[in-house]
Amino acid sequence: MNHTAGNSTAGSGDARPGPGAAAPPELEARIAEQETRIASLEARIAELEDLRMRALADLDNVRKRCAVQVSRAEADTRAAVAREWLPVVDNLDRALAHSTADPASIIDGIRAVRAQALEVLARLGFPRRDDRGAKFDPARHEAIASRPDPGAEDGSVAEVVRPAYGEGDHQLRPAQVVVARAG
Repeated sequence: MNHTAGNSTAGSGDARPGPGAAAPPELEARIAEQETRIASLEARIAELEDLRMRALADLDNVRKRCAVQVSRAEADTRAAVAREWLPVVDNLDRALAHSTADPASIIDGIRAVRAQALEVLARLGFPRRDDRGAKFDPARHEAIASRPDPGAEDGSVAEVVRPAYGEGDHQLRPAQVVVARAG
C-alpha cells in the first residue's frame, strides 16, 4: 500500500482564496474597512499639514508685525528723548546769541543749561552719581589711577575724573575714578 501524505489541502485551515477566486465576504468587509480607515487617515494628514502650513504663515506674520512694532517703538523712544533735549539746545543757542554779554552772566547761563541737562538725564532714569568717598566697586567704577591719600580710607574713591550716570543695570557708564591707597 502506498500512502502519499501532505498533498491534501482539506482541513489545513488556509482560508486564502486561490488565484481567480473571490475573497470571502468577511475578508472583503475587513479590506473595505481598512481602506476606509486609510482614506480617513490620509484626509487627517492632509488637514494637519494644512494647519501646520497656516500656523507657520501666522508665525511669520507675527514676526513681521513684531519687527514693525519694535521699530516703531524705537523710533518713538528716540523722538521722545530728542524732545527732552530740545530745551537744552534752545538754551545753548540763547547763550551763544549773548556771547558778547558780561562773562559772569554767560557762566551763570551755562550753569543753568548744565543743571537742565542733568535734570533731563535724571528724568530719563540716569541721574548723575557722586561717588567721591565711596568704596571702590568695579561694577560701578573704572579705576584709572591710584594715589596715596592719608585723609581717605584705603580703597575708597579719592577723585572722580568722569562721573557716572545711572544705577545698577541701568547705568549709562561707570565713573572713572582715582582710588585712594594707604600712604
